[in-house]
Amino acid sequence: MPSHLHFDEDDYLRCRFVVSPLWETQEAVRTLRRPDRHGYHAPWLRRIRAVAAGLDLTPLWLLMPRRGHSPDWLVPPPTGPAASAAEELAALRAVDPRTALADTVRSLADTPGALDSATARSWLADPPRMVRELTDALEAAWRVLVAPDWPRLRTLLEADIAFHSRRLAEVGLGGLLPEIHRRCGWRSGTLTVASPGAYERRLGGQGLVLMPSVFTWPDVISTFDPPARPTLVYPARGIGGLWADPADTTPDALVRLLGRGRAAVLAALTEPATTTALADRLRLAPSSVSAHLAVLREAGLLTSHRYGHQVLYERTPLGIALAAPTG
Repeated sequence: MPSHLHFDEDDYLRCRFVVSPLWETQEAVRTLRRPDRHGYHAPWLRRIRAVAAGLDLTPLWLLMPRRGHSPDWLVPPPTGPAASAAEELAALRAVDPRTALADTVRSLADTPGALDSATARSWLADPPRMVRELTDALEAAWRVLVAPDWPRLRTLLEADIAFHSRRLAEVGLGGLLPEIHRRCGWRSGTLTVASPGAYERRLGGQGLVLMPSVFTWPDVISTFDPPARPTLVYPARGIGGLWADPADTTPDALVRLLGRGRAAVLAALTEPATTTALADRLRLAPSSVSAHLAVLREAGLLTSHRYGHQVLYERTPLGIALAAPTG
């Protein structure tokens, strides 16, 4: 059954995009146990298999029913557009244990036998300990599973936001929301999301938080209960090429034309990216990447625009044509 998010007049003015490192961490943990999510992430899964085996993810998995409620307190929508993992973890440690416990019990009830487990019983007896243990588990998962690749992931997420911000200016909110995911529909001020379970919420002037995600694919998520901000989490654009090795996607003819370094930079820009993110992905010095970007931009193959404190580079139509496999 579909979920419905009802907009009031003020809600149109209070919609915004955010990125959340801890949301990606939670969904990365969930992806490890969801074969239906493995398709695009097979290279990542192979690479992190050994280090993931050294993590105790059981407490987190206990709160991730295949169908049902996951605690909103554990990964609330961020308050800022680009909160750091450290900021989000600090907020998590400051959560009221009584509020967290009620939300956690609701989640445990959706997994048969979970409430009777030794872990759940210890949480019920000591809610502050529960908050510490779950925050520690999420922090360990962040450091091992997501942090090493965060520059690459953040670049993809910010590129998605840049693209959809332009679309918002072109087609408006009612045109943008159905484009974000095939399960989203818009009619007469109501966003309809086709997802398991019926859910109704009037935004009441809070607006809607739009959060692209790498690991949420293929799902779209909108069921955040008050006091959590109304939020729509959707798969980010471009995840199909996220884990590809740039050396495998650079046409030989482009290398002969531009040289290996500049060709690699142009080929790697499947989505807009910063100098730092490209340097990390290509394993080149930032100064070298910056020099290549300057030449490519002067040649009309790239353009740049500012997003917050960062500069994103993307291909021009000529750059897209040159980087295509057919040359």
